[in-house]
Amino acid sequence: MAVSGGAWVLSLFIFVPLAAGLVSWALGRSNGGFSRWLTLAANLFNLCLAAVLWLGAAGTVTLPGLTPSAAGSQWMAELSWPWIPGLGIGFSLGLDGLSLTMLALTGLLGAMAVLSGWTGIRERVPFFHMNLGLVLAGINGVFLATDLFLFVFFWELMLIPMYFLIDLWGHENRHKAAVKFFLFTQIGGLLMLVAVIALVVLHAMASGTWTFALKDLMGTVVSPVVGMLLMLGFFAAFAVKLPAFPLHTWLPDAHTEAPTAGSVILAGLLLKTGGYGLIRFAVPLFPQASRAFAPVAIALAVAGIVYGGVMAFSQKDMKRVVAYTSVSHLGFVLLGLYAFTAQAVSGAVLQMVSHGISTGALFMLVGTLQDRIHTRELDRMGGLWAQVPRMGAAALVLSMALVGLPGLVNFVSEFLVLVGTWPVSPVATVLAGLGLVVATIYALRLFQSAFHGAPREKWTLTDLDPRETGTLFLAIALLVFFGLYPLPILHMVQQSVSGVLALVSAGGSV
Repeated sequence: MAVSGGAWVLSLFIFVPLAAGLVSWALGRSNGGFSRWLTLAANLFNLCLAAVLWLGAAGTVTLPGLTPSAAGSQWMAELSWPWIPGLGIGFSLGLDGLSLTMLALTGLLGAMAVLSGWTGIRERVPFFHMNLGLVLAGINGVFLATDLFLFVFFWELMLIPMYFLIDLWGHENRHKAAVKFFLFTQIGGLLMLVAVIALVVLHAMASGTWTFALKDLMGTVVSPVVGMLLMLGFFAAFAVKLPAFPLHTWLPDAHTEAPTAGSVILAGLLLKTGGYGLIRFAVPLFPQASRAFAPVAIALAVAGIVYGGVMAFSQKDMKRVVAYTSVSHLGFVLLGLYAFTAQAVSGAVLQMVSHGISTGALFMLVGTLQDRIHTRELDRMGGLWAQVPRMGAAALVLSMALVGLPGLVNFVSEFLVLVGTWPVSPVATVLAGLGLVVATIYALRLFQSAFHGAPREKWTLTDLDPRETGTLFLAIALLVFFGLYPLPILHMVQQSVSGVLALVSAGGSV
């Protein structure tokens, strides 16, 4: 897989949303509409840029003026600017099929987030869009960084603006939820920072060279015990963000209290940085330790799948239902990654995409419903389909995505994970399959309680407007398209998946 790409173009994924956010805040204080349109344009630009690079990777178009990576490189394109040369730190970015897929998802869900808050965000609109731009720039930086210092920088950059999005524009208990989110993710990030510094120091002691470059640190020789400890430092940060059971407890509160746009970003993108970090850093840097830790990770994944499903069924708040479904469905990501088979890892990556689109859209739908009836309590709903048929139709398809209905990409991703996990652990596969049974129960309960049955209160609602209809049905169209034809994504990430599996199979030197 090759593309005529690279150089400064990669930096646009970071600097465009960053600049849009800062300009929105500086120039949009007297006109909130300016902030909305500018932030939307920035995300659509990044989405189009990702699409062009995707076509270039497929050989459909040629990108003039851009330089490819060196022959034999895992990267489609690389960018490296000196930053702190004395410590071997550079502004180094790399693009491969995995990162390009995540960048395309970020552009899509970033635009959806802006549209979901188009009328709902009425206070401090420019500052809201500045924080949105900062968090999206940080997310794109995480998906591109190949220098560990730069990666940690972007990892922390995501944290502060997301805290403000929850704390300033969230719901009733937003302060507690924001602090809980901050503490969990910050502690995980600090553990990773300690592991990064220790790895760099050990590499410098062995080679006499200071470097934070991923390609150099992958060759560091350490003892199995040290390798396991360092791997656990990375795993802790990524497991918190994924989130993996039992480090998930910050998520339901953060989702429940965040504004709709915040929930879209949180569920669709921030959680994916955890899975991406495991694939890009934790496993390649410590393949032996990761292989030894795999049974524990698989057990945690299965526990999260079942636990998240049971908890989703027991909730009465629509947002908490969807939040716990994330714990369950992202357990399939952890399960697939640590099964270390081609089908399972490919399914895990596809699950990151499918969950991002479906859950982001579902949070947007819940937000539009809450804006109309000012409650998320299922016990107060019922019979809404008669008044809002377009909303009901969208809710039906998105509920079926939670179930993993054939014809939707969620089914393909979870099926691949289960097929790939079976040779490794039939018991884990069967238990994870039970999670799909539970998913059927809570998804049908969610849809039935809100849109069917006798109305519990006399609501007067308006159906989805053109903006809401277009956004939700675009997401649904993508779920159907990739459900029927998932090969574009699977082919795009194939080389990245194969590279990770090769490292684990070889055992690596760490």
